[in-house]
Amino acid sequence: MRILFYRYGSICEPDIIYGFQELGNEVTEITVEIENKNFLPKDGIKLLKKELLSHSYDFIFSINFYPFISEVCNIFQIRYICWTVDCPVLELYSDSIQNKWNRIFLFDAAQYQTFHYRNPDCIFHLPLASNPNRWNAVIQNASVSDKKRFSCELSFVGSLYTEKCPYDNLANAPDYLLGYLDGIMDVQQKVYGFSFLEEVLSDEIVNKFRSCHRNFYVPPEKSIRDDRAIMAQFYLGAKISSNERIHLMKLLGNHYPFRLYTGSNTADLPIQNHGRVKTLTEMPLVFNNSKINLNITSKSIRTGLPLRVYDVLACGGFLITNYQSELTDYFMPGSDLECYTSDEDLLTKIDYYLTHEKDRQEIAHNGLMKIIRYHNYPERLLQMISLAYGLK
Repeated sequence: MRILFYRYGSICEPDIIYGFQELGNEVTEITVEIENKNFLPKDGIKLLKKELLSHSYDFIFSINFYPFISEVCNIFQIRYICWTVDCPVLELYSDSIQNKWNRIFLFDAAQYQTFHYRNPDCIFHLPLASNPNRWNAVIQNASVSDKKRFSCELSFVGSLYTEKCPYDNLANAPDYLLGYLDGIMDVQQKVYGFSFLEEVLSDEIVNKFRSCHRNFYVPPEKSIRDDRAIMAQFYLGAKISSNERIHLMKLLGNHYPFRLYTGSNTADLPIQNHGRVKTLTEMPLVFNNSKINLNITSKSIRTGLPLRVYDVLACGGFLITNYQSELTDYFMPGSDLECYTSDEDLLTKIDYYLTHEKDRQEIAHNGLMKIIRYHNYPERLLQMISLAYGLK
């Protein structure tokens, strides 16, 4: 097949390209949005039109959903295949998801349940994957000094969301609103495997929040408007994730020599901030050389597993992650990785695995084997193409 890949710079794009190529496909890339973050949909329409008039492709592919790509593909009657890696993806509220030439793959089952009804024959649930071959090449070619530099007992790679939390633009909110939101966010932070935020947001609460928030999200024309879902996922989910990560940094930093790799401000936290790491060359060394890697899933991801879970395991790293309801669909806790459901559970398991090296190494090996066998990109892309073309 000939595939036109529209890119914006997601971490997984190179691996997906390699995966398509391993399956014998020819991939042409459009990378203008990587280089120009101000690139507009109207410019994208012109670019795609020119490309499709000049060359023949079997389908266009992108990470996450682009309404303008969907509209162009609908005109040219060519499949548009996309795969989400984020939650929420606000573009999914666009009426364009109803186009019949779409083949939309959503990694989070709750995300799938939310949007499937709008185009039942063209929207699918598909978990994420990783590329153990590429990560292994980086690890095997690393110098002894680099491996030593990234060796530690416990680490976490990622943002604390403190610098990009849209909830914090709330202004002049009444005390009753702040108190209610603080209460439900505190409870949701402690609950793993079940998201209840939308169920406890009344119309009155949503309307008041919207009126007190500067620049509350307003969808573009030809989109459905769901302020309750947007408030729960985009605003409250981000704030809970920020609160949770700061809380865990304090908790773990007071118990262990804990390394954090982030660009977020950590001035008041009892941890070693080693700054950002290079995604393709340094991050796999952190995963491979940390005795324990920690994953803290964003609360906006209601059921699914983020890319971080797959990448840590693909690097041969031992992982402790928070419980998600889809976790046991793909991995076995205690065999492929570990999961926690409370602060106490997390501390207990860190203590245990820091002192039980054989168990830790065996689980890391099992997790790597599970990725190699079932959760690699060629395997997942075959599933995607089969569903997109109605093949068995």
